Amino acid sequence: MQALPAGACDAHLHVFDPRFDTCFGAEAPQAMRAHATAADYAQLRGAMGLERAVIVQPRAHGTDNRATLHAIQSLGAASTRGIAVVHPDITDAQLQALHDGGIRGIRFSLHTEHDAAVRLDMLEPLAERIAALGWHVQLHWLASQIEAHAALLQRLPCTLVFDHMARLADSTDGAGVHQPAFGVVRGLVQQGRAWVKLSGPYLNSRAGLAAGYADCDALAQAWVAEAPQRLVWGSDWPHVTEAAHPPQTPMLLALLSRWIPDAALRARVLVDNAAELYGFD
Repeated sequence: MQALPAGACDAHLHVFDPRFDTCFGAEAPQAMRAHATAADYAQLRGAMGLERAVIVQPRAHGTDNRATLHAIQSLGAASTRGIAVVHPDITDAQLQALHDGGIRGIRFSLHTEHDAAVRLDMLEPLAERIAALGWHVQLHWLASQIEAHAALLQRLPCTLVFDHMARLADSTDGAGVHQPAFGVVRGLVQQGRAWVKLSGPYLNSRAGLAAGYADCDALAQAWVAEAPQRLVWGSDWPHVTEAAHPPQTPMLLALLSRWIPDAALRARVLVDNAAELYGFD
């Protein structure tokens, strides 16, 4: 892959910091062994030529967003944003404090209920509150969940961001784009209400790392064809779901050249789109 354009953004990564000891659940032991702190990521980011980052609160830190806020400051508030996890009992003052700390959205990671820090019934009341801040709701849902809750997604008052290509498990025949959830997300994108992250290819691949996640290409390229102005790229570092066969992060970035051969369009995804969604200058 060629040198990255100025302002290139990694729009999806996680920080696990043992100094903030509220970690719990299945992710926590593995994540803590990984020592995936902001300082660790800073070294990787510099080597890859990335300049901007979006820290996504992981399940292991629950609703204690201190590690994410600390990472934003450590990596540089001007070039870093964050996505928090909160409960409906959060006060307006606490929401404003998160905003001042660089938070620009809240995440609902419900692809599995195990260790989930939030519930579906929290989504609508929180979406109504964060809309006033200009935040978005980030969803890590399976395709079946997107399809089942299409009506709910349509009535939410804020922007939506779908993690990991909307988890449309693909195959070489492009079956993922024929799932009803693809149409749901595409409709929201066409309305100007949603974005999709080109991230987590291993979550949409059956062939796996050995095949370079090639069976995910059709899905990624379908999103590029449908919504180039509504895509961002994320590494999903430190790849906690892939302990058995961890990919190298630069290899995941290199997939963009396969998915988006046009350099100008890649720059739009890496720089302009991310700047618009996250409010980078």
